[in-house]
Amino acid sequence: MTSSASMDLHTDPSLFRGLDVYAVVGNPIAHSKSPLIHAKFAEQSNQAMHYGHLQPDLGGFAKAAQDFFAAGGKGMNVTVPFKLDAQALAQVLTPRAKLAGAVNTLWIEGQQIFGDNTDGAGLVRDLLAQGITLRGARILLLGAGGAARGVLSPLLDQLPKNLVIANRSAAKAGELVSIFANLAKEKNTTLESVTLEGLEDSKNTAPFDLVINATAAGLDNQSPLSHAAAANVFVPSSFAYEMLYGKTSRFMQQALQRGARVSDGLGMLVEQAADAFLIWRGNELASSIDPRAVLAQLRS
Repeated sequence: MTSSASMDLHTDPSLFRGLDVYAVVGNPIAHSKSPLIHAKFAEQSNQAMHYGHLQPDLGGFAKAAQDFFAAGGKGMNVTVPFKLDAQALAQVLTPRAKLAGAVNTLWIEGQQIFGDNTDGAGLVRDLLAQGITLRGARILLLGAGGAARGVLSPLLDQLPKNLVIANRSAAKAGELVSIFANLAKEKNTTLESVTLEGLEDSKNTAPFDLVINATAAGLDNQSPLSHAAAANVFVPSSFAYEMLYGKTSRFMQQALQRGARVSDGLGMLVEQAADAFLIWRGNELASSIDPRAVLAQLRS
């Protein structure tokens, strides 16, 4: 294993004889809860494995990943900013990874590197676990970047009535509508785009059942929604979902001020990790792991 960053973070597979080694890869990555989550899953299902952090330099993902696998690593989760690099590295992509346009889960099978995207499935399972009805719902998805694209297909699979993509750039939101138009038609879902500014028009903006923030605005304590837009999209029956986790974001505060229920994205993190764990260790372990119990431990 030649990556010094990997060595520093104790994820060199050669250091863990007798254990299958996995890692979460990002930059920065030391804050990630993924090692704790996977340790809990391994404990629940009695798996002999080690899961650590890997932090390649920007531009160094491919070499770090190849070194990791060459040294005996079995699989990795991939987070910001390397999901596109992971897609480029994967030799075989699952259908949902192709649709998502990004990869967050890699593993070795035979001599090939496989790539999948479990983000959307994780989001949907967390929403359903919280009692949110998606079938027939009006959904507003804020943002048109990789996070939004990664969850569109699983959301459409739940047969919502309408799904509106709102973004600062109309062209980028329109591009996503074009990519997913056929799937939306197949699911009998109205898929359309609007600018974030357009949400301020009260005559053309009705409240939504579910509003998902897939932008990174919360990192700077901002919201993609203006005061006027928030007043149009939220009512007390709305549910606001913030993909980021760890604090009550400005977006969540806007929803709470209008009587709506809110959630951060910690449950999505746990549920997408469960999907990756089962890909690596086998679906027969599905009844042995309890993602909601792991989430409850993280919350406490």
